[in-house]
Amino acid sequence: MPGPRQLPLEVRLRDSSVFASFHAGSNTLVVETLRTLHAEPHRPSIWLFGPDGTGKTHLLQAVCARAGEAGHSAAYLPLRDMRDLGPEVLAGCGRLNWVCLDDVAMLAGNAVWERALFALHTELWDSGGRLIVTAPSPPARVAFQLQDLASRFVGGTVLKLQPLGEGDRLEALRLHVAQRGLELPDETASFLLNRLPRDMHSLCAFLDTLDAAALVAQRRLTVPFVSAFLKSAAGESP
Repeated sequence: MPGPRQLPLEVRLRDSSVFASFHAGSNTLVVETLRTLHAEPHRPSIWLFGPDGTGKTHLLQAVCARAGEAGHSAAYLPLRDMRDLGPEVLAGCGRLNWVCLDDVAMLAGNAVWERALFALHTELWDSGGRLIVTAPSPPARVAFQLQDLASRFVGGTVLKLQPLGEGDRLEALRLHVAQRGLELPDETASFLLNRLPRDMHSLCAFLDTLDAAALVAQRRLTVPFVSAFLKSAAGESP
């Protein structure tokens, strides 16, 4: 695509989804491998897997953005939103330097999609391009029907993301908020962790909403403000 932020079908990268805003915790080696892919020898494919909320989408978009910064053509495709459009959405991707596919496992068992993925993998490999995909499980546990496709993913680089521990979740929340120019006091962060789902996707999504509310109210992210906001969101009286 013409640039790192101009993507097909009006799909756009989140400005906050860059390596600088990702707290790696115990995933330091995985994150460093992805961050330096542009400077490494060509790899057939990179399969990034881990439970929901571990940051797969964030990192995939960060890879795509990093590719653009390095002067490479790149595309990010959220397959969960595009599966029903058919494999035609992959048209032209084989000519790019980097192709990042989110939720690739959900295409397993669909013969038409599997053939298109295999063709894309082959085209990128022949042209020196890179294919990076995400899934909740390793490739060996995904039920691809096309064995040639399965073997190519199994034979590529496989990276596992671990969920963050308590302390790392706190640091990740602080980093996310700092990227938005706000400050998250320790007591507020602990308050949120005790009352919200612990996965980072849910926590960061809530913080984005909370940020907007704090901006309108011209309030800091204190425990009383967050508590009142949670009660309001749940339809309770303050």
